Amino acid sequence: MKRVILPLILFILVVLEGVAIEFLPRFLVGNGFLVTPHWVLVTLLLITTFYDLKDTYHSVVYGLIFGLLVDIVYTGTLGVYMFTYAVITYAIHGLMKVLHSNFFVAILVVAVGVALADLTIYAIYLVVGITDMVWQDYLTARMIPTVILNLIFLIVFYPLLVKLLVYLKGEHHSKNN
Repeated sequence: MKRVILPLILFILVVLEGVAIEFLPRFLVGNGFLVTPHWVLVTLLLITTFYDLKDTYHSVVYGLIFGLLVDIVYTGTLGVYMFTYAVITYAIHGLMKVLHSNFFVAILVVAVGVALADLTIYAIYLVVGITDMVWQDYLTARMIPTVILNLIFLIVFYPLLVKLLVYLKGEHHSKNN
């Protein structure tokens, strides 16, 4: 039963990402800002930081699966989110081998991870021709508000998610030893 908890949380977040824009304050969504909730990615980065060991890659596998699910449900181009989520979680996983797991590192990791993911998605969409937004507009109207929104999500849900991840890590890895 405990093995289903992380995929279930990620699935619920995939669903909530689609309706989140409706519940956000109008000053965030209006006024020319284009915010994208990357709550699945934020949770994947917390899994990377607080659940994965140095030789386990649960977050990367979840990134592939739930990135593909985001592609199927919300975009018309398959593979963009799947590729981005997997590569970003893999890179952060490598970075976590030299960083300690704490709140400030989590904020840094999420800010960098969300910025890199959103930038990667923008670059792919720009090359493919799905978007034609210029860099300056993208930076001010989309990337910065998106990073701020996802950092707010992190700060609000950090205590709950980290407590759960640390508990599941102890349960999962103690059974394997």
